[in-house]
Amino acid sequence: MRFMMIVKATTDSEAGGMPSQELIDAMQKYNEELVKAGVLLAADGLMPSSSAVRISYPQPGGKPKLVDGPFTETKELIAGYTLIEVKSKEEALEWALRMPDPHGFGQGEIELRQVFEIEELMDNPNTLSKEVTLRRQVEEQKKA
Repeated sequence: MRFMMIVKATTDSEAGGMPSQELIDAMQKYNEELVKAGVLLAADGLMPSSSAVRISYPQPGGKPKLVDGPFTETKELIAGYTLIEVKSKEEALEWALRMPDPHGFGQGEIELRQVFEIEELMDNPNTLSKEVTLRRQVEEQKKA
């Protein structure tokens, strides 16, 4: 089972504030523990929304609408994520509870969400086969 720990943005992260060395050290130690346990798939911070573009589809089949950041609703934005693969939701929650305050000011908020597996999204064997092939190609490209 894969889970994403979504680190919510704060006014500080949206202002482009960089984490303290103390927080970087704590996050690095946490990530090392995830690696040693063999559960870490990815972990990255995101740039503030001032460098983002929001793409929306106001009408079905219509032309996409582009809006440049920054975006005002900080509580709706994410500042980073950690993707893990574990055996249960309980194990994912244990790892999420061990994550240091991601902003270091007592404002940190993490949302834990399970990732759909492709078999849960697709019941057509042909579509599923195509998706499996695409994912294998991605993995092969990473190795090359």
